[in-house]
Order: sequence, then C-alpha cells, then structure tokens
Amino acid sequence: METMLIMSAKERDRLTILTQVCEAHLSVAEAAELLSISQRQTYRILKRFRVEGAKGLLHRLRGHPSNRGYGEELRQRVVKLYWQDYRDYGPTLFSEKLIEHHSLQINHETVRRWLMANGGSSNLQRKKRPHRKRRERRAAIGELVQFDGSEHDWFEGRGPSCTVLHAIDDASNRTFLRFAPSEDTANALITMRMYCEGYGIPRALYTDYDSVYYANGTLTDFGRAMQRLGVEIIYANSPQAKGRVERGNRTHQDRLVKELRERGISTIAEANRFLDTDYLNKHNQHFAATENLADIHRSIEGYNFDNIFCFQTERQVHNDYTISLAGQYIQLLRGTEPLPPPRHSVTVRRYLDNSLHIFWKDLELSFEILDHKPTPKLRKVFHPAATHPWRRSWIGKTRYA
Repeated sequence: METMLIMSAKERDRLTILTQVCEAHLSVAEAAELLSISQRQTYRILKRFRVEGAKGLLHRLRGHPSNRGYGEELRQRVVKLYWQDYRDYGPTLFSEKLIEHHSLQINHETVRRWLMANGGSSNLQRKKRPHRKRRERRAAIGELVQFDGSEHDWFEGRGPSCTVLHAIDDASNRTFLRFAPSEDTANALITMRMYCEGYGIPRALYTDYDSVYYANGTLTDFGRAMQRLGVEIIYANSPQAKGRVERGNRTHQDRLVKELRERGISTIAEANRFLDTDYLNKHNQHFAATENLADIHRSIEGYNFDNIFCFQTERQVHNDYTISLAGQYIQLLRGTEPLPPPRHSVTVRRYLDNSLHIFWKDLELSFEILDHKPTPKLRKVFHPAATHPWRRSWIGKTRYA
C-alpha cells in the first residue's frame, strides 16, 4: 500500500539536493552550502534519508504538540476561564487580565488561537478596515490635541447613558478623559479647563463640526475660549480624519466598560474618581509614549480661567441703567467704578459655577436682579394758567389774548 507524504517546500528542496548527493552529482560540502546548514547536520539528514527514504526528511514533530508549547491542562483552564468570566473580552485584554488576576502570562495571539478553536465568536477575529493614507504624528507633545465626545452605555444599564469627553495628544497618545451627562458646551469647557490645568495650553485642537465647537460665521462659547487662549481649532471633515481619537473611543468602550463593571461603578461621580485614581495612569503607562518628546504646551500663568471658560454675551444699557437677560431685568448699581452711559454695551459672563458677572471695560460692576420689570418714572406735565404768556399769541407787534 502506497503512503502519501505531505512535504513542505523546504523538505522538497532537501529531497532534490540529497538525491543529487546520493547519485554523486554533488558533494556533501556543496549540498550543505546549498541548504544553508552545517556539514554535520547534512550528514545526519543524509543518513536518515538513506535509511528511511523521503519519509526521513519530514519533521519529527509533525502531528505532535510542540515541545515548547503549553500543556493541554493549561489550555483547557484558560478556555474555561474565558467562557465563565470574560466571554465578551477581546484576546488582548483577556491576556492582560490573565496576568493581572490569575498570574498566567500567555501571548494574546496564542489566546486568540485557543479561543477560535473552541467556538470563539467573531469579536476574536481581527477586523479588516479600508486602507487610508497615513497622516504623520506631530513632533511634540501639546502641538495638537484631538478632542471628541463618545456617547455610550458606559454603565451597561446600571446607570444612565452618558458621554465620555476624550482628549488625546497626537504626538504621544497621552489620554485625558472625563465623564459627563452629555457633550454640551458647559461640559466641554469644564473638560478642556481641567486638561489645561493638568498639562498646559495646547497649540492646536482637532475636533469635528459639532455645534458645540462650530457655528457658521460666528464663534461659539467654546471657540471664543480657545481664541482667547491662542489655541487654533482645526475641524475634521470626516471621522477617519481624526482617527486617533475615534480609535481611542473604541478602545475605551471595550476596556473602560469592563473595568467599571468589575468595580460595580454606576454613577458619573464614581467613574470620574476611578479615572483620576486608577484608570488614566494605568492606560497612559500602557499606551502613551512620551519619552524623548518635547513638551510645548504653553503655561497657564497670567490667564484668568474663570473669565475665559464661561458663557459670554453683550447687553445694551437702558436709560434707567438696567439690562435685560433671559427674561430678567438687572439693575446696575453705583459703586467705586463708574457706570457705563446708556446705550453702551456691557459684557455679561456666566461662570461654570453658574455665578453671574457683568463687566464694562474690564471693570466688574455691582448689580442686583429685579423680580419685576422696572416701572418708568412718570414725567410731571406742566399746565400753564389761562393768563400765562404762553397762552397768548403774537402777531407782529400786536398782542392778542
């Protein structure tokens, strides 16, 4: 009965050359040079070939587990752990959890193969994405920061859906995150202020055309704050253009969600404390590369962040030294600073702590909020007597009563 042998290209090449040696067409030294192996190894292979024929050229471990491989017991233990506690984890994160919680150091690709061979789902396979032209990273930390919001069910039903505001440095991948109820102007200003207080003022910000950041022909409150700080805002024309922050959002929607689940965190306040005390440090140690990079964030010295990170509008002063704002009337009060003349404009700022402040020529004014519309003062009308000269008319030089 004939035996079918399955040989690799390397083994077929050896068969051809060793056949030439056996037929005395090549010497052992020439064969060793052609096969890129030592003469000693060539003699060993040639001996097996003469005794066993072509079968002697097959690798001895074919069909058997590798001598350097993991044991079957360990493989079964890892697969069982995955299906019991980590069934929605990707292989990379799962391999990290094996080290962190089970003291098992196994390469994530090995974990991927084991799980795929044991009924793994599609989330274990690498997703194919369309090729796009790569944009080179910026050369220094703080040269460009990508900024975006990621709305997601971060607490998996344990709490309300919310948004994570995400700032990532383009050069180093260093990440700053903040949980907020939504991606609105107030929360974007709060997050950006905390970023600047922690790292400094970036040179440029890369974001999308959301109404928080962009209004055609006018400045939003967020845009005005960045303008006063000297931060250039660059608007991305597609999600792929700011791919670094978009990929970061996907990473956090996988990793951060599971970390919150493990700790039973279900509120925004708890989640922000976890970011500050644990997650961000660990994440940046793992993914950020800040070594040998210059940091060109600008200093925050000399800036009054209360007057920059706020809501601002202009209002005209009425004749009675009042202004109207959101259906309310505000009376400007005399103090040490002069009051603006009527029909001049004042700057009204609402700080992030919801306090109201009014300025004229950078001088803060005192005021009080009225609970009703101010009543205009009635003018006293003068009614002259019948004999008053005004009631007499003159024609030429003759006076008529």
